[in-house]
Amino acid sequence: MQRNRIRFCILAMAIAAAGTARASSGDAWQEFASEVEAKCKQAARASIEFPHAVVDPFGSEHYGIALVTGKPKGANGFVSYFCVYDKQTKSVELGSELETDGMRILPEE
Repeated sequence: MQRNRIRFCILAMAIAAAGTARASSGDAWQEFASEVEAKCKQAARASIEFPHAVVDPFGSEHYGIALVTGKPKGANGFVSYFCVYDKQTKSVELGSELETDGMRILPEE
């Protein structure tokens, strides 16, 4: 009985370790960054004509983070929004509009 418990614990730890290794692989991080980029651009399309996102490749422990920049709909110039992606719920939220001139950054065109 005790041996079965030990075997089960070892098997459970091996499975957990394999899942952790996959989650931190380069491909998994690239997939994460692509998802954050796509969702943040989608959220910004209501305010920005052709959004451009710069994604923090790893984010924080709980959130993916991106800066979305572009030309505001119906106006001139450029604006930016911070975009926060919840890793657990996979939902995004945009911060308030930031004037890009004040940050001295422009998207590559």
